[in-house]
Amino acid sequence: MSRPLLKAIGVISGTSMDGIDVSIVETDGDTVVRPGPGATHPYPDALRKTLQDLIATPERAQAEPLEELEREVTDAHIGAVRRFMEENGLSASDVQLVGFHGQTVYHRPEVRFTRQLGLGERVAQTLGIDTVYRFRHADVASGGEGAPFVPLYHRALASSLPQPFMVLNLGGVGNVTYIDRDTVIAFDTGPASALLDDFVLRRRGLAFDENGGLAASGKPDEDLVAAFMTNPYFARPAPKSLDRQDFHDRAGGVEALSDENGAATLAAFTIESVVAALRHVPTAPKRWLVTGGGRRNAHFMENLRERLGVAVDPVEVVGWNGDFLEAQAFGYLAARSVQGLPLSLPTTTGVPRPMPGGELNRAA
Repeated sequence: MSRPLLKAIGVISGTSMDGIDVSIVETDGDTVVRPGPGATHPYPDALRKTLQDLIATPERAQAEPLEELEREVTDAHIGAVRRFMEENGLSASDVQLVGFHGQTVYHRPEVRFTRQLGLGERVAQTLGIDTVYRFRHADVASGGEGAPFVPLYHRALASSLPQPFMVLNLGGVGNVTYIDRDTVIAFDTGPASALLDDFVLRRRGLAFDENGGLAASGKPDEDLVAAFMTNPYFARPAPKSLDRQDFHDRAGGVEALSDENGAATLAAFTIESVVAALRHVPTAPKRWLVTGGGRRNAHFMENLRERLGVAVDPVEVVGWNGDFLEAQAFGYLAARSVQGLPLSLPTTTGVPRPMPGGELNRAA
């Protein structure tokens, strides 16, 4: 069946909150995907700090109304989309949809609850473009993990690539998509950059370990890494998902280490958690494609190649833009949503059946 082509802007800020990503795709919501340019716009410093403090206090993130903060988050995303449209010569009449993810501040699928701050109606009315939001809610309400949510976009992009292969996203939390034609399996692997970023911020006042230099200069505490890997999460069958904070309480042992050895230990934990993903896929992939900020960490990439024993490359080697895959994905998912197509599968989030989702807010 032929489906209409739609131009859809996707906008998202991930768990690392390092900026608001905006990109555009032209798509039929199925097999046709033509990615366009993208841009990242930083959160205002005060807003980012407020969100970080909120996420660190889960009881507040779950229960407080947060009405003013939700408006601020929404308006920051609106501002990012507006700047993107101006930079690319786009008017509201050029774009059919906005896929607005919002900012995740609490994610507990085991109690069927997830919270992404963002007001879809405010986006639609302010930009004058129909807007889809609340992508994860139907999935979580029906017993799904609510994440990862990009796998169907990966599948749409990957039709011509040799398979099976794995897409690894190294953001705050790591996640993988295993693709072998009609088989799509996805799940969160463990901490990607979150633990290391937070450690480097505490110790050095830096936002991240640039190029993995600090971790590469230290020696991992193998006993601590082994202890981290006894977490029952790693034995749980896929699909499964994590919150950014899930491993922080168990990682306190690194505080007794030097800056270099602590960073090396947390980096080794990230690597081992990725290797553990192989337990949950039917066939070892022929190659791994890496997206997210972690693909720029030479220490991560070198150690992944050594441990996995196959090609491990940034997604750019196959022509994808790793900075904007997730933003593009939510444009793509917005197009799927308005056509009633599934956004998640039993093998990607654990929903009982292929699950449509998203809520549409009309511009007028």
